[in-house]
Amino acid sequence: MAAPRFHRVILLLVALACAAASEVGCSDDDRRFPHLDRVRELHRREGGPAAEQEAAARGLLARLLPSHSGSFDFRVISTDQCGGKACFIVDNHPLFDGEGTPELLLLGISGVEISAGLHWYLKHYCAAHISWDKTGGAQLSSVPRPGSLPGVPSGGIMIQRPVGWSYYQNAVTSSYSFAWWDWERWEKEIDWMALQGINLPLAFTGQESIWQKVFQRYNISKSDLDDFFGGPAFLAWSRMANMHGWGGPLPQSWLDDQLALQKKILSRMYAFGMFPVLPAFSGNIPAALRFTVDSNPRWCCTYLLDASDPLFVEIGKLFIEEQIREYGRTSHVYNWGMQSGDDDAIWLMQGWLFSYDPFWEPPQMKALLHSVPVGRMIVLDLYAEVKPIWINSDQCMLHNFAADFEMYGVLDMVASGPIDARLSANSTMVGVGMSMEGIEQNPIVYDLMSEMAFHHKQVDLQVWIETYPARRYGKSIVGLQDAWRILYQTLYNCTDGKNDKNRDVIVAFPDVEPFAIQTPGLYTSSSNMFSTKSSKNYIVMDASNNEYEQPHLWYDTNAVIRALELFLRYGDEVSDSSTFRYDLVDLTRQTLAKYANQVFVKIIESYKLNNVNQVITLCHHFIDLVNDLDMLLASHEGFLLGPWLESAKGVARDKEQEIQYEWNARTQITMWFDNTNTKASLLRDYANKYWSGLLRDYYGPRAAIYFKYLRLSLERKEPFALEEWRREWISLTNNWQIDRKVFPTTATGDPLNISRSLFAKYLRDSDLQKVEGTKSSGKSADL
Repeated sequence: MAAPRFHRVILLLVALACAAASEVGCSDDDRRFPHLDRVRELHRREGGPAAEQEAAARGLLARLLPSHSGSFDFRVISTDQCGGKACFIVDNHPLFDGEGTPELLLLGISGVEISAGLHWYLKHYCAAHISWDKTGGAQLSSVPRPGSLPGVPSGGIMIQRPVGWSYYQNAVTSSYSFAWWDWERWEKEIDWMALQGINLPLAFTGQESIWQKVFQRYNISKSDLDDFFGGPAFLAWSRMANMHGWGGPLPQSWLDDQLALQKKILSRMYAFGMFPVLPAFSGNIPAALRFTVDSNPRWCCTYLLDASDPLFVEIGKLFIEEQIREYGRTSHVYNWGMQSGDDDAIWLMQGWLFSYDPFWEPPQMKALLHSVPVGRMIVLDLYAEVKPIWINSDQCMLHNFAADFEMYGVLDMVASGPIDARLSANSTMVGVGMSMEGIEQNPIVYDLMSEMAFHHKQVDLQVWIETYPARRYGKSIVGLQDAWRILYQTLYNCTDGKNDKNRDVIVAFPDVEPFAIQTPGLYTSSSNMFSTKSSKNYIVMDASNNEYEQPHLWYDTNAVIRALELFLRYGDEVSDSSTFRYDLVDLTRQTLAKYANQVFVKIIESYKLNNVNQVITLCHHFIDLVNDLDMLLASHEGFLLGPWLESAKGVARDKEQEIQYEWNARTQITMWFDNTNTKASLLRDYANKYWSGLLRDYYGPRAAIYFKYLRLSLERKEPFALEEWRREWISLTNNWQIDRKVFPTTATGDPLNISRSLFAKYLRDSDLQKVEGTKSSGKSADL
């Protein structure tokens, strides 16, 4: 079965640009976009009352730092008090007398601006740090007790946004990260958004219920929609017409519950003064609405209504009107251009097509973008930290794929790209943002990127990196500053222009026969090789071979190991910090994963040399490493399989739904899509995860199957049994997808002790020549 077509590369560090380029020179003055005055006035009119937005900010403070609920006073002010721009002001409270009265006065044009001002103050005056709970959460131990908060300079500080909008999310984040969230988790995320200054978030939850109401007007039944909507873990792609029905059908209770959840989400976003981006009609219709197509599709082959068909406008209008009727209001920003149903509609368009399709040269882009009325479109430059569109298109800025785990970033571009784009000739940039496929990883990247929404000049990264570990861990430790300086120059300095989709061998095991795998420097004779390929392929394969996707490596692994040594040497001083424990586990995982890649290449090299003893020894070593890595990951809540599966089951109403939702959750992170007995999905391992439980119960046993067939090939002097390997691996996968085993949701073990032990075992002397001569003493899967 053909895999659904969807874009492998979607961006995280986003810049927003207006559709039509301004013909005037670039300046910081918003008046270069007079056509946006209507939008600003619209949002001012639609924004919630000042009291509601102040209350939202106070509620956030009470959840984030309840001990200091009385230390801050919040007030919404007009843009006139901000010099005509979006801003926040932090000032010493004029009534503070040391007797429990507020110490700081935070003013802003919205609840979002006030919340961002709170974050700015905590970060820059109290050396605090905010990140997702799974990446260590908030570091607030450095905040002085109430009554002792540091003051700001007399007269206060005003921080104006250089551009008005801060965007958040990707069209697929809803499936890779948000699929199983309840209101409690959504409330935390909206708080996080507000603290980062995000005012233009996607809000796609619950739309299937709206579609049901619309399509019912065309006599489309629930059974017809059962084949249209995907399962909960795959809704993003059925919404984009990449596929249909996979993982479904959706129970009516799911539709109803998600609609109720969306109403809570929108209510809170509006309370903060955010402008949520709502879905609109893109032409994707159920098969029951087709007129001329005669086929019997299974999962793919979706139907798109021609945009020139009058029915296109009719359905789109009904959808917008039904949304407004259900939600009671709209921000007028939609992910598709649909003025029918909302005279004030603005089209927010992902500009990914401009990045990957060579057809889109500047003249073609101009023809498309200028066909939309000025001020009616916002274009997201979705890969600007690696492949910025604005350089070639007179416009303006992904980072993570499928919520996988890889310590990766381009911090220099993050610190300079938004500034360069805004100051470029004829710039039409109107915002910045983040559009990762999955969240809860690489907190340093998001900490910097969200801050860029408020910077008018490039950030001095040397200084920023020097202060980062003190904020993140609550203590200033020179050794950890040195470690982060190394990480900035290596892991977070990817300048090769390549997409970083994690293809480490452990989590994305090669589905090829051994001679398709490159072993640099090894040349062998074909006379005693047992390959399923012709003899011309018995020697080193060219690096461009497309059968095996080599793991991306852009940095000096020895330098990163030195950084890990510093973490281990100075870790006792901050071992009680959840943020440090997360970073330590992540860094140890990163180094061991790259070491595992080396071990695997050595296994293949030994196979090509017909050395069965070395193959067996190294395979045992690899499986030991997988199991040890699973033990490491089990020591922090951010690396557990259990929460993903339990949250999926937690939204179910009955046992049948529980089984269906768990299958969705398990399938997304393994095979992803459909398969046969001997042909895996092309999307296998796309959403791979370094999660404890997944390594020991799935990735390790999968590798052991492959290693078994390596050994049998050598012992029997037969070609590698590629089809038999596939049959057994796919059977393992399908059985794992329907399994009901329960995995832990709380961490066990001491990360620092475990990391030190694994460093001594694998990294202190990582010479694989020594490994080849001795059997590993740990327990391993049967080879």
